[in-house]
Amino acid sequence: MTEQLSGLADDRALLGRTSTAERVADILRSRIAEGYFPPGTRLSEDSIGGALGVSRNTLREAFRLLTHERLLVHELNRGVFVRVLTVEDVEDIYRTRRLVECAVVRGLGEPPYALGALAEVVEQGRSAAREGDWKAVGTANIHFHRELVALAASERTDEFMRSVFAELRLAFHVVDEPRRLHEPYIARNAGILQALRDGDRDRTEALLADYLEVSLERVVEVYRRRVGEDGQDG
Repeated sequence: MTEQLSGLADDRALLGRTSTAERVADILRSRIAEGYFPPGTRLSEDSIGGALGVSRNTLREAFRLLTHERLLVHELNRGVFVRVLTVEDVEDIYRTRRLVECAVVRGLGEPPYALGALAEVVEQGRSAAREGDWKAVGTANIHFHRELVALAASERTDEFMRSVFAELRLAFHVVDEPRRLHEPYIARNAGILQALRDGDRDRTEALLADYLEVSLERVVEVYRRRVGEDGQDG
């Protein structure tokens, strides 16, 4: 916990003079997504509030916002914890992803599409793989799908899916097999990008649907085993 709190202290400068619960929530959301606070971690009001230099009320409001986003859970008489997803949660996240991401592709207008951000993220994933940084590959993968959703040019959809992708990161932190999980999707992302460059929405949607189905099976297989093991250890 000491290392995590030191990192939060570095974030204190981001708050400036206009510290708000929303900005605190943004910082904590990013730290949770990065794995600084893994699923199951108890978040201390005193320690985190001190590291960020914010009041207890501000921090509690930030916790409330992140609880609403399903990233945190409040346990009576125990405190606030980073949420541990169930297998059913993971399956529901993927159902949501398929509904939204495939609908985004179907709703695209006539090509060409603005694919610069998608292409950049594909290259980031390849570069991270060459360096053996598989967690960075996972981050690039999430960013790829975030940029795919952004093609809809809908702030509401972007905001909704930001929360969904943040929840997904909770599952990835539990799985803890980043290479096995993310390496196959470097080529799949490139294939989706090429289909979009070709202006073929039907092929893009088919590739995306297959991607999500295979990813769900792979994540659930490992996640069920890891959650079961953790339960047995406890």
